Amino acid sequence: MEEKINQAIKGALESAPKRKFVESLDIAFTIRDVDLKNPNNRIKEEIRLPSGRGRELKIAMFAAGEAATKAKAAGIHVITPQEIEDLGGNKGKAKKIANAFDFFLSEVPHMGLIGRYLGVVLGPRGKMPRPVPPTLDPAIIAAGLQSTVVIKSGDKMTFQISFGTASQTVDELYANAMEVYNRVISKLERGIGNIRSLHIKTTMGPSQMVEVIN
Repeated sequence: MEEKINQAIKGALESAPKRKFVESLDIAFTIRDVDLKNPNNRIKEEIRLPSGRGRELKIAMFAAGEAATKAKAAGIHVITPQEIEDLGGNKGKAKKIANAFDFFLSEVPHMGLIGRYLGVVLGPRGKMPRPVPPTLDPAIIAAGLQSTVVIKSGDKMTFQISFGTASQTVDELYANAMEVYNRVISKLERGIGNIRSLHIKTTMGPSQMVEVIN
């Protein structure tokens, strides 16, 4: 599979039309013989990509005082506790905030308030904040998130995730793709036997099928 995935990445890059923006590379899995009605069988994995995501992620933190100062110093956008209720009363603005950032952090005391006012917006997007203990510098968490992706199947047999961008080298993309592939395979009862099909593509380019032989 290693060589097939490597060739699919090369094919995706070579066949992608020239764009005025840097496209992402996506890997899509279609699985079979898995009962996704059972939540225990659903895939949800946080994966640290060895070559990074190929772009700068936007991270926000619900914070005040010293934590807010540390967050700002680390380049993290700060949302004050006073803004939480205001955002909860303005769903349109809350959605814009939710879509503008890849990850959210929060001081522990604000988690309940966030769940109450913003859970309906952040929850479905898989963007509920990660709690930051007072002893931990948010910069450390943010640095780790810069190379993190979350792949999840939900109740769908086909699911995908971006594993880099066209600005990265083939070797970097290959390392990332294999990290994602191996993690997904490890969560399936029959491994590759539960994979019906596998495709790799750029954001707007043609899909490259990776032959799966069980």
